[in-house]
Formats: sequence, C-alpha cells, structure tokens
Amino acid sequence: MELREDRPHVVILGGGFGGLAAARALGGAPVRVTLVDRSNHHLFQPLLYQVATALLPAPDIAAPLRNLLSPYENVRVLLAEAQSIDVEKRVVVLDHEEPLAYDFLILATGLKHDYFGHPEWERHAPGLKTLYEALEIRSRVLLAFEAAERLTDADQKRAFLTFIVVGGGATGIELAGQLAEISRNALRRDFRTIDPSSARIVLIEGADRIFRDYDPSLSARARRDLESLGVEVRTSTFVTDIDDEGVTLGEGERIEAHTVLWAAGVRASSMTEQLGTELDGMGRVKVTPYCTVPGRDELAVLGDLIHLPSKRTGEPLPAVAQVALQSGKLVAQNILRRINGEAPRPFEYFDKGLMATIGRNRAIVESRGFKMTGLPAWLTWLFIHIAFLVGFRNRVAVLSQWIWAYVTNRRASRVVFSHPKEQGPTALEPRASVRRSATEQATSEIGVPNARPSGAWAWSRSDD
Repeated sequence: MELREDRPHVVILGGGFGGLAAARALGGAPVRVTLVDRSNHHLFQPLLYQVATALLPAPDIAAPLRNLLSPYENVRVLLAEAQSIDVEKRVVVLDHEEPLAYDFLILATGLKHDYFGHPEWERHAPGLKTLYEALEIRSRVLLAFEAAERLTDADQKRAFLTFIVVGGGATGIELAGQLAEISRNALRRDFRTIDPSSARIVLIEGADRIFRDYDPSLSARARRDLESLGVEVRTSTFVTDIDDEGVTLGEGERIEAHTVLWAAGVRASSMTEQLGTELDGMGRVKVTPYCTVPGRDELAVLGDLIHLPSKRTGEPLPAVAQVALQSGKLVAQNILRRINGEAPRPFEYFDKGLMATIGRNRAIVESRGFKMTGLPAWLTWLFIHIAFLVGFRNRVAVLSQWIWAYVTNRRASRVVFSHPKEQGPTALEPRASVRRSATEQATSEIGVPNARPSGAWAWSRSDD
C-alpha cells in the first residue's frame, strides 16, 4: 500500500519501548510514519539477562517489528541505521547515504555502554544491551565450565571458574544472582572433574551500596540475598584495569578470571550530539516539559535519552521502561495535537515504582513508599514482567520456561553456538570476526545492516 505523500511524515529512530509505543499511538492517524531500527525485532530488555544465563531462549523475549506494526497501514518499518541528522533541513541520513526527510522526528535510540574512558575494556568485558551480547555472554559462561573440565592445572581451573560482574545496579545484580544459581543448581551434577558449585562469583560496585536507586533497607536485603546465594559482594571498590586474564582493583588487588561482565556504566546514544542542544553528563537531552528539544517543536526525544527532573524528587527521571512507554505515547499524541492546531500537553510521569529479582524466590519491590521483599516480591515481579511481554506466544513460552526451571532446577537454553575448532580455553579468547557469508555480502551491497556485526567478538555489537 502506498502512503499518502500529502500527510505529515513522522520518522521514529529506534524500535524499543518508546519508539514502539509512539508508532502504535500514531497507527491509523492522518500521518505517515517510518520507524527505523538496525534490528528487525523489538527486544524486551528487562529479561535479557535471562537469555545471557541460559534460562530463556532468545526468541522468547523478542518479536519482529513488522509483525507488531502490521495492523497499521500508515506505518512503515525500515531495517537501517541512522548515520546523521540535519536538523536544519529536517533530514535523517541512513546508511549508504540514503536521505529520509521528516516533518517530525522522534529520537528513541536508547543507551550504550560506557567504559569510563577505557574503550579497550569492552573487548574483555562485554556488556548486555542486545541479543548478540546476551548470546555471547551465555557462550562465555557455559564454555568457561567446559574449559575448566578439561584443564588439570589448579590455577587455570580456578580462573575459568571465577566470574566477575562489574556494576551493582539491576543488570549486574540479576546477572550475578543467576550465575550463582547456574553453578549451584543447574550445572551441579553435569561435570566429573570439577564442582560447578565451587565457582566464585564476584560483584564489584564503586558506590557504598548496591541498588542505589532503592531504599537503603532494600539495598541491604538484596546484598544479604546475594551473599546467601554465594555471591561475593564488593562495594566501595573500583576497577582500574581489565585484560584477558582478569581485573585489577583500586589498591592493586588482582583477581584472575576469564569471564568478566560489564554492567557499570551507560551513556546516551551519540545521535543526541547531532541535535544541537544542551546535554547532560551522560549525553542525555535536556528537554522541555513536552519531551522536545528547546526551540524545535518538531524534534522529540524519548525514554533513556531525556534529562527531565522529576516533580517529586527533583532528580532526572530514571532510565526505565515506563518512562519510555509513557513519553512515547505522550509525544505521539502531542504531534497529532500540533497538527490539529491544539496546544501540546506536558509530560507527567506516573511512577509505578522499581522492582528487581535477585534469584529464586528473591526479589525487591519499591513503589510510592511501599516495600516488598522475598517470595511475595518475586511473584509480583513475575506477574508484571509476563504482563508487559509483547505477544501472547512470548508470554506463554516464558511462563512455561519459568515453571519448568522452577520445578526441575534445570536450564533449557544451554546450547552453545561456536565453531567446532573453538573449544576449551581457546573458545574464550577474543577473536576477529569471521568471514561474511554470501548473504551478508549481498545485503551489505544494498544497505541492509549485517546480521553478524563487526568487532572483536563474533556475536557482539557495538551500541554506537
């Protein structure tokens, strides 16, 4: 179906929570909508760590964008990557110099990893933002146990059975908790020369407590829960170096480990730097109350990319899914209001609270002064995340996987995708990307992003 060219054109960069919410809100409206994303799927990021720790298969937390938006005939999806934005000409330049003119632009490209001035650390400590990275982490974790099973040297064995997670926020804590459960439960009886339950899991946080966004009592409870799982929690501790063999801490302490995971720092996508407006220290846009760029009503910014003080606390709104969902809907509605000559409405964030899981029957919930821990919090977390998953099939699949894992203490998604020659210790060595397939070569010639990204890791992808 051809879209009517006389209608205003809304371009949305990013198919995450905010971008998808905006596209759906504009579906069926008297506008043309083009959603641009370099992946063909919408990703439910809150459960990404469960793919990385072999609890869920990747397709269960993702859904094709075209399928999600197919009911809206005025919405087009492009598998492409934005290279630059010309705010004066109102043009987004896509890969292969393809121009895309807009009347309204919605920027929803999310956050990327920040290694605090040490980009070389990414080679040794992958972060967790995409399915590619989740699959890479899953492979590294499972292959570490495989490597340890084959080795005879005690020091080398110990290094492969040491897992370090840098960062004491939700992602880091959820990863550490799941690593403990894998080693203590899921893999406990599967090896003959090693004891997986002897694995050392170390969580490193620079602040004086983990979960800094939560009430201190909940932070303390989360620490106790982690320690009960066997996780070694190190607060007020800074990483000064990361290499192939492990990490160096602030006072020169060295921990030898072949698996280091990064969950310590994020910053805004560099696309915000092209908007010609004031940014905060994380690269987020200091937006108007309408989530627009000051002086440019046609430029809107969503979710993780906005710096907007909370009316309740005065602090910038958190980088959580609800901010993205609510800002996406509001921005879409305001675009329609502007087209109709109506005044836009300011963004009023309804804070539904925070929640995170630490492990089996362990979670914390905080909402408007109400606090919950333990099994009730864990069940609440399960219900909420099932409810917000996109697609009925995904909800059923995830729920069935959780029930099976809970009853059996097993992990169903433990298949490692690696070349047959990449086994044992060599499987964990950083490697150059393999040669592109004929399909990847052909798609690159017409401007479709590669299915296998370039970079040091065959299944990793830079966020920028």
